[in-house]
Amino acid sequence: MRALTVNLARVNLARMNLARMNLARMNLAQMNLAQMNLARLDVARINVVRIGVVRRFVSLALAGAAACMLLPVSCLAQTWPDKPIRLIVPFPPGGVADLIARPVAQKMSMALGKPVIVENRGGATGTIGASYVAHAEPDGYTLLLGTTNEIAMSPSLYKTLPYDPNQAFQPVTTIASFPNVLVVGVKVPVKNFSELIALARAKPHTLTFASSGEGSTNHLSAELLKAQAGIDIVHVPYKGGGPALIDVVGGHVDAMFATLPSAIDLIKSGQLRALVVTGEHRSNALPDVPSGRDVGMPGLVVTTWNGVLAPAGTPPAVVARLHDVLVKAAGDADLQARFAAVGAETSTVTPQAFAATIRSDYDRWAGVIKRAGITAQ
Repeated sequence: MRALTVNLARVNLARMNLARMNLARMNLAQMNLAQMNLARLDVARINVVRIGVVRRFVSLALAGAAACMLLPVSCLAQTWPDKPIRLIVPFPPGGVADLIARPVAQKMSMALGKPVIVENRGGATGTIGASYVAHAEPDGYTLLLGTTNEIAMSPSLYKTLPYDPNQAFQPVTTIASFPNVLVVGVKVPVKNFSELIALARAKPHTLTFASSGEGSTNHLSAELLKAQAGIDIVHVPYKGGGPALIDVVGGHVDAMFATLPSAIDLIKSGQLRALVVTGEHRSNALPDVPSGRDVGMPGLVVTTWNGVLAPAGTPPAVVARLHDVLVKAAGDADLQARFAAVGAETSTVTPQAFAATIRSDYDRWAGVIKRAGITAQ
């Protein structure tokens, strides 16, 4: 009996130990479960932090994009230019437009930190180069050094033209302006403007005048003179102002309304005689030569401008940056001195004022071309 009691006690003790072991296992399992839940909670917290960082990054990016949409000038102007820029001159090398373009391109390069390459695309009184720029990508990397010829005169001269000067371009600013000067060869028997008019009236359809081409500023200046003075002189068109001036110097043609920068050295060297300048007033480069107003012809005013234009659709930010750079370039004392030496003046305006000048000049020259019956094929 006593042995049975002992055995039962041992059995109960074993059961108690087993129960304790199970309880320990349960506690251990609960601890492991708690640790797993804690680990999951940490992971969740990390993910929340990661999501917060991503959301903040996206918010900042969206805010930056919105700022650029609201302030396009500052954002786009900061990224342009990132490659070389081409400045198209629509006349051959060595001409007046080329003379203006090269120092301007140099100043632009210095200000923008990228090369500005002058590229000559001459022909058809400047319309070939102008057409090239009119159809270029409007990204600010192809610009035109435009002149009165192909922008304000040619549209009325040619029956078909591959661009509309009032629609195809975004004017930036004029950069220089200069008058024409009426010159004669030293063998022509006149000493001043009055004597030339008297000779033309005495011998109608005898005196000859050269130009750089049909409908050029040289040609249309002479047409103004013919209309206002009532004289009959013969037009001799050339393919460029250089060859025309050479023939005036050589005595093959009597006279020419040359652009002042192209003729000033020949005048100062005594190879040509200057009779009148077509500016609003006398030129500082030739102070002894009278203006049209001085000789009784206040309507004999022809000022040729050179300016920078971009293709229509060029971003306003780029136009604004270009305008700032060109205005600063025109204010440079070295550039002003170089222009003044050849009879040109630096001249800058707003894009809106430049567009208004183009429209006004177009209307004026359209009337002159129509009255003179001038056409070009």
